Amino acid sequence: MAKNIYTDGTYFANNPTWDSEDSAWKATQILRLINKNKLIPKTICEVGCGAGEILNQLSARMPKGTSFCGYEISPQAFSLCQCKEKSDLKFYLKNLLEESDVFFDILMAIDVIEHVEDYFRFLRELKKYSKYKIFHIPLELSVQTVLRSYPIAEARASVGHIHHFTKESALAALVDTGYKVIDWSYTCGATDLPARKWRTSLLKIPRRICFSINKDLAVRILGGWSLLVLTE
Repeated sequence: MAKNIYTDGTYFANNPTWDSEDSAWKATQILRLINKNKLIPKTICEVGCGAGEILNQLSARMPKGTSFCGYEISPQAFSLCQCKEKSDLKFYLKNLLEESDVFFDILMAIDVIEHVEDYFRFLRELKKYSKYKIFHIPLELSVQTVLRSYPIAEARASVGHIHHFTKESALAALVDTGYKVIDWSYTCGATDLPARKWRTSLLKIPRRICFSINKDLAVRILGGWSLLVLTE
């Protein structure tokens, strides 16, 4: 991870909730993808689980008998996870890529690869830990973000995004590292979640209108979407 901002407390100082407020919405998107593809997992793991709230939400909504675990390298995030542990939900202050004897039905990397310095190596090493993988990747390269430049610089400074993707480059990265893409969809926190800035609020209606007309064009021009991908 770039500059160790996740282990030295820098990220936590800038993001004390670890975006837990978005976790219920993200869990809904993940559940929709799992159900759409008729997956019945017994074990689900999240790498870079942050405060653990996505897993907490999934454990409350999925059938009994499913077990969940999260791996996190930040001691500050891990401290937020611990109070959420229960019989079917466990957290580990470890780097999953250093484990040698674990395997899961589904492995999730939700808003993770944009933080990882060598994300190609990360993706290749991640493959051996599960049958299916679910990725959520912000699509931060759009006409409006490139023209303004400020949003990309801000994402780097405030939340540690050191890589930026379009739909095409995100899917190509997964294919190039050996994944088979089974399904994908757009998600849009910029329209679905409460706006944190007035600019985001102002763009909600244009984004919705444009997306209803041409999804790909809206994503490329206005931005604000992420890509949710199921692979094996």
